[in-house]
Amino acid sequence: MKSLSDTDVVPSVPAESKRTKRILRPLAPSTYLLRNLGKTIPLTTVIMLAVMLVAGIIALIDSIPYSIRTVYSYAKEHVGIAPRGDPNLLPGIVKDVKKHSPVPLERVIICHISGAVVKSIVGKWPFLALGLNQADMRYYAERQHTKSVTGRYPAKGQPEILISRQVARNLGYSIGSVVLKPDDIDNYSPIPVKVVGIAESDRWFMIDSIEFQLANYFPPIDDAMFFAKTPEDQRKLDDWAVKHFKGQRPMVFAYQEIEKNSKEMFQTLYQILNVVIGVLAIVITFMMGMLMNIYQSQRLVEFGLLQAVGYTKRQILNRVLLESFSVIVIGWLMGLVATFALLNIADRVLMQPKAFALDKLDSLAYSYTIPIPFCILIVATTTVILRFRKFDPVSIVERRLV
Repeated sequence: MKSLSDTDVVPSVPAESKRTKRILRPLAPSTYLLRNLGKTIPLTTVIMLAVMLVAGIIALIDSIPYSIRTVYSYAKEHVGIAPRGDPNLLPGIVKDVKKHSPVPLERVIICHISGAVVKSIVGKWPFLALGLNQADMRYYAERQHTKSVTGRYPAKGQPEILISRQVARNLGYSIGSVVLKPDDIDNYSPIPVKVVGIAESDRWFMIDSIEFQLANYFPPIDDAMFFAKTPEDQRKLDDWAVKHFKGQRPMVFAYQEIEKNSKEMFQTLYQILNVVIGVLAIVITFMMGMLMNIYQSQRLVEFGLLQAVGYTKRQILNRVLLESFSVIVIGWLMGLVATFALLNIADRVLMQPKAFALDKLDSLAYSYTIPIPFCILIVATTTVILRFRKFDPVSIVERRLV
């Protein structure tokens, strides 16, 4: 008889297939879910749609104050101070700020302001056109992230204006368009003002000649803008100016005040929205609880047979809870992905053509979805536990056999 040598190869036993492993592990949470996709997918889809609905509503509502902050984000680069109609105050204001500023000033610009409007999701918003001299125009445009200018800067004393690309998209303007004119109440000018340049910037701004504004807008009262050297210093300067001039005649325009006002403006709306989302979450939770109850009721025979062959009630209960947890978590994660995709589509189709602002990664919107999986899990867990408290496998098996 031939003996096996060291070089002989003994055939190995074929590895178990994944399907066989699942059969040998009947209590694995993935076993039932993967083998019954016709029931798993609808449950997951309902949770996904609920998350997408809540997050989508919040993100779209939150785009209103977010748009306000975006439109007026030019104020991040400076703090503006107006003398409230008294031209004699301005020299003293400039001297006071230069003397007591907590940070070094890079530049002080004396400007004139005329009114304008831009479009928003909720209608017209007040905006402004800054009247600047030739040197200040270029400095201001650079501070507003301007990479290049299509066309040119407004000429001294001429009815010409430079607008940013965001403003051009929002209002549908191009070079040669009339922005300010005598017959426009919202965008008034005694002489038609045409666009001669478009600044390639992500900021919103309009700048024209200060000489033109002083000659055509009354009263000819100037305002002052103070620029710090760094964003950190600018925030310190803004904070100081708001506190320093509080209770005095000068009016301070700082970006932090815009943020504060945008939050307070929509505080009541968010309180109403909290009630609506709360009711929606309750409805979704109980609906999912009933679906889970029906889902588990259809598996009573399976549970009875498993317990009859030796599996304990605790083992079966743990399996069911893990299945519910897996479905809920997967549905929630899919909902977050679907929300991001939906917001991207809304941004491209609805927002970007008019330069409206939408935060596709709005943390507030996504945080509102967190209670949904927890509530559904609590209701599902409670339903399963109550069902298993009086679960009788013998009667289930007897009814099945008979």
